[in-house]
Amino acid sequence: MNGGKAKGIVVFSGGSAANNLVDVFKTVREHKRCPLDYVIPISDNGGSSSELIRVFGGPGIGDVRSRLVRLIPDDPEHDDSEKAALKVFFNHRLSKDRIQAKLEWFQIVEADHALWTNISTAKKELIRSILNLINFEILKRLRPSSTFDFSAASIGNLFLTGTNRNSARLFTGSFESAIYLLSSICSVPSHTSVLPAINTNFTHHISAGLANGVTITGQNSISHPSEVSAVEHPPVSQHDEVEHADRIEDANLPGSLPTLRKQYISFSKTHEEDLPARIERLWYINPYGQEIRLAANPRVLDALQEAEAIIYSIGSLYTSLIPSLILKGVGAALANPSIRYKILILNSTIDRETGPFASPFTALDFVAAIAKAGAESRGLPEAPRSEFKTYVTHVVHLQGPGTPRVDKDELSVLGIVPIKVYGRKEAHDAFVRYDEKALIQALEVTMGRRDPWAEKMRRNTFEG
Repeated sequence: MNGGKAKGIVVFSGGSAANNLVDVFKTVREHKRCPLDYVIPISDNGGSSSELIRVFGGPGIGDVRSRLVRLIPDDPEHDDSEKAALKVFFNHRLSKDRIQAKLEWFQIVEADHALWTNISTAKKELIRSILNLINFEILKRLRPSSTFDFSAASIGNLFLTGTNRNSARLFTGSFESAIYLLSSICSVPSHTSVLPAINTNFTHHISAGLANGVTITGQNSISHPSEVSAVEHPPVSQHDEVEHADRIEDANLPGSLPTLRKQYISFSKTHEEDLPARIERLWYINPYGQEIRLAANPRVLDALQEAEAIIYSIGSLYTSLIPSLILKGVGAALANPSIRYKILILNSTIDRETGPFASPFTALDFVAAIAKAGAESRGLPEAPRSEFKTYVTHVVHLQGPGTPRVDKDELSVLGIVPIKVYGRKEAHDAFVRYDEKALIQALEVTMGRRDPWAEKMRRNTFEG
């Protein structure tokens, strides 16, 4: 029981897209005076995270780091230069040039870099001790077949890796301790938590099955691929590739899938090939491509137990939301009728994972995917349409060029409330975007607001 404490809000999201709504969720939390928990997947194997996973193993930490740093509080009434400096420091990426990146890294660990300006001596030496530890571990792992590539490396990711562990390594031996330390350094408020979907010190990858029978393995290949890679069991033609990967000494087990061992430091989020067919299902795999079922972080289940509202935030449906929802324990928690509001904030556009195909995903397709994930978490193959409202009670959406189609009657018949929010369109934007004030109003009126003056402040910015 929560002992009279206000029931909280749990937000399921990935990294960069949902970061744009952090101020929205912060405002709603402040008005309701309740806890706020972000649930973040750890299956990302792209960007500089791919090199950390290759050399050290461990979970994909980039989205966790991104959210923690985004939560560093801004205080417009005070000139807090240290918090601003910490935000820049932990978000900083080294040069894309491999040689320049390594030189810049040495400048940072030797405290001879402009990034340290305005960071207090106590925090600087604590951060540096972790970075020097990860630097020492990188040097220990140097092999003729494998050297660490600092290209575009995130300083925050390196810091979290230094405080996390894989096998017998590094500082705290705990992913949650690493998050706690970075939260403390960055002054993230205690009422707001960032929870990895799985509390693990190991790497966990995902695969997606398409409607045409193709299986794609690895989050980067699903969301931002250079090529589509079929998994199942590697055919004989891939034998040489496996043998070549086994000759490289890194954190991967011998014989594991080469596509999970590659570097994906450079990829484009804007020039993506369309998927040949819809994604029908997503699951976790072991290093050899076999399906496994994993349990959710117990703290995630505790947060859901104490929640009044769930928000499925904007972002990639199958790589930002579904990896958290299919974990054991999550589906049953989502289906708990004590959670009154289960709100999907629909993306403002379709992406590689939801279109174009023969017909792009509609609002109902998004709801169906979430319901299917919740059912699979509970060991069920499907969720009948009559149970969709068990997982989603409201759909907040925009209307305009490129937005997913919303059939209000179709949703209403299923007991799901559609809420149209008026958005904004900047001159340089091709698509309509969510307006923060309108979205805050929609969420607060949907969930209720503890402030008795809320209704007097209401604006005509949404329909519901």
